[in-house]
Amino acid sequence: MVILFQSKTDDPQQWRRAFAGALPEAELRIGAEAVQDPAEVDYAVAWKPPKGLLKQYPNLKAILSLGAGVDHLASDPDLPTHVPVVRLVDPGLTWGMTEYVVWAVLGHHRRTREYRQQQAQHRWARLEVPLGPSRRVGVMGLGELGADAARALKAMRFDVAGWSNRRKQIDGVESFAGQAEFGRFLARSEILVNLLPLTQATTGILNRQTLGELPKGACLVNAARGGHLVEADLLELLGTGQLAEATLDVFREEPLPAGHPFWDHPRITVTPHEAAITPAETAAATIAENIRKMERGEAPSPMVDFSQGY
Repeated sequence: MVILFQSKTDDPQQWRRAFAGALPEAELRIGAEAVQDPAEVDYAVAWKPPKGLLKQYPNLKAILSLGAGVDHLASDPDLPTHVPVVRLVDPGLTWGMTEYVVWAVLGHHRRTREYRQQQAQHRWARLEVPLGPSRRVGVMGLGELGADAARALKAMRFDVAGWSNRRKQIDGVESFAGQAEFGRFLARSEILVNLLPLTQATTGILNRQTLGELPKGACLVNAARGGHLVEADLLELLGTGQLAEATLDVFREEPLPAGHPFWDHPRITVTPHEAAITPAETAAATIAENIRKMERGEAPSPMVDFSQGY
């Protein structure tokens, strides 16, 4: 069994060691240049592969994403349509995202930015902060990542609601579903967290209109994809006071260009797409389990439905 590992952002030796422990019977080829005969490749494990690369392997049994999102594969017009594509649902990835969301929400809730400003001014003054049950947090996207983040926020006693295409059952979390309920969800979200998949339907969903439906002075956390956010609209709404501040981990262009206005904006916190880094030690085991399923003739999980975009 030969596996192509294709990623320019992950440490190949770390993954080689992880696969050696999780799937010792497999031969791991790091990068397309390590493959002499394209016909020998059985599986591709990939993150942002060059467009057109994966169609070169005629005997692929599956393409396994190295991340929770698959927009990096869906954007390839030459992606082999007969090959199943598998999303990564990995505990380490989920834990990382939930940690990031909790950190960002707590920062906005406890007014960390303002306290840092006061520290720089040597100013001693308490700022009013409501108790958790009085703070309404909204999570856009209630898949594996969003559901875990919503449960963690609820455990911290926030008033949590979620929005998704279909209604979800999560203890203590109010569920809103579909376009008909989107406005009501936004109107009650003082801190809005975006964890939606990036699809044609969700591109640009964080815009002047939707963010304008949040309560005045709301905060935004975007840890999904940069393509969800209309950047100029965010800057406008921060300027008018409709939004108080934002924490952004993802951007339309990455790395964020040095001259981008987000870098120096006093109400924006920038992090370098690090909310949920795929950990080799747990993800290799998850991927290995799916490959073994397929070798036994069973279906991997979760399979991507490109008609839905995820």
